Amino acid sequence: MMKRIKPKRGFRKLAARGFRGYPIATVAFYGPDNTRASKAAVGVVMAENKEPAVMQRWFSDDTDVRHDPAIGAEIVEFLRPYKVKSVVATDRIIGCPHEEGEDYPVGESCPTCPFWEGRDRFTHELV
Repeated sequence: MMKRIKPKRGFRKLAARGFRGYPIATVAFYGPDNTRASKAAVGVVMAENKEPAVMQRWFSDDTDVRHDPAIGAEIVEFLRPYKVKSVVATDRIIGCPHEEGEDYPVGESCPTCPFWEGRDRFTHELV
């Protein structure tokens, strides 16, 4: 199935098809604010109620990873060996690209991404 997907259209075309079974890929975008995604995180879940079997992240300091054709092609190639049948992708940026506990202390806000402090990750509204 993946062989028919052109990297330029990539995983978005697969996501538009809806749920077609497992394995399923999850694609989430993160950025310093809600306008530019600097990180894409992709996981592959092999069966229902399982944790992702593999996870890969892509980063860019200067382009929006959602619109970068090279990153889109890399994501498609990453998914190919797992014979992914379904893709679920966020339709917006859902938070800071930095990881709590690794890039800044647990329980604190990211000092590099003040936009996200006190914001809901999905609505982008202040809470």
